[in-house]
Amino acid sequence: MATSSDFLVVGAGIFGVTTALSLRSRGYCVTLIDPGPLPYPLAASTDVSKVVRMEYGSNRQYTRMAIGSIEGFHRWNEVFGETLYHETGVLAASKGPMPDNEFVSSSYKMLQEEGQRPERLPDGEISRRFPAWSTGVYVDGFYNARGGYAESGRVVGKLAERAEAVGVNVQPGQTADQLLLEGNRVLGMRTREGATFGCDHTVIAAGSWTPWLLPELQSVMTATGHPIFHLKPTDPEPFYAPDFVVYFGDTARTGWYGFPMLREGIVKVSRHGVGVTLHPEHDERIVHEEDHAELRIFLKDTFPALLDAEITYTRRCLYNDTLDEHFWIDRHPEKEGLSVATGGSGHGFKFGPVLGDLIADVVEGRPNEWADLFRWRELSPDTTGEEASRYHGDAEGGA
Repeated sequence: MATSSDFLVVGAGIFGVTTALSLRSRGYCVTLIDPGPLPYPLAASTDVSKVVRMEYGSNRQYTRMAIGSIEGFHRWNEVFGETLYHETGVLAASKGPMPDNEFVSSSYKMLQEEGQRPERLPDGEISRRFPAWSTGVYVDGFYNARGGYAESGRVVGKLAERAEAVGVNVQPGQTADQLLLEGNRVLGMRTREGATFGCDHTVIAAGSWTPWLLPELQSVMTATGHPIFHLKPTDPEPFYAPDFVVYFGDTARTGWYGFPMLREGIVKVSRHGVGVTLHPEHDERIVHEEDHAELRIFLKDTFPALLDAEITYTRRCLYNDTLDEHFWIDRHPEKEGLSVATGGSGHGFKFGPVLGDLIADVVEGRPNEWADLFRWRELSPDTTGEEASRYHGDAEGGA
């Protein structure tokens, strides 16, 4: 089997499917391959929910990108004909005074500078506004009405359907295996299933599989897994929006964040930290006893009413981490006809509505105001992560 296109996009997660849609909208013949089914169960995008938020500390670019993405999620709701982005608002809670909390205070200031209206919640206001926060441990913070969560797996599925409807050649059941090379020029991809996909330009958007397809990236990115818990409260009422919203539980210092009651009838609690290194395909994505113990400590401090909740499901969320935690979107510096769009580092999904055009601009060689931060770059082994909300503490903290 041989297929030829202007563009071959490898990977139908949020990076890949939005790229395929944007390139198709520009008149190109586009093929999109993925191991499938879509959404692919092992992909980072495949989950019941992902946070959509503007809070990025003092990073103005991510804040502005998120503002544009939220507008895009509202448009997607209209296009999909159903609400898959839920604007509950976002609570950023701090255990100490907000001026002493770098992530919370700098996010609050940046939102104000960007014309948003975050609402400060000091001196017990958090528990008065959101009664499930009953312990008094979190004494300061703010609420931003713009933000919430997206039903991520369903969003990717709808985007894949839309890609097929507008003429993208969507090929699930095709696992990228080997680049087709003529000298230093990439001519397409051969798959494990024996198919050959030729093209003028290949875009690898394969998430944590990317450094296995391109070993030259293994020194600057790796796959890490982070614990996720689905809890079924004994009394679910206190955990429905608007009385309970997407939140940061002093996340930059603890890693914990979560969601209100979801469609599935559960409260999802996750940890955004260092995680554990794993192979995206061969390693089990299991949550360990230490993760359960850390969860109980967090719940005792934060939501005691969830301590007796049944844990109905656990998994490790897969991150494709770059060393500096910024995305990796650029043309390959040595292989002609090849671009890379990956490195979501646990915070990429929320930018879905703006990612496709950003990536399409880069692969076409057009200017884009966001592109410079994500260029191909040299990173030393001691490079530290810069994502402001992420817990960088111990080697097990993650989500």
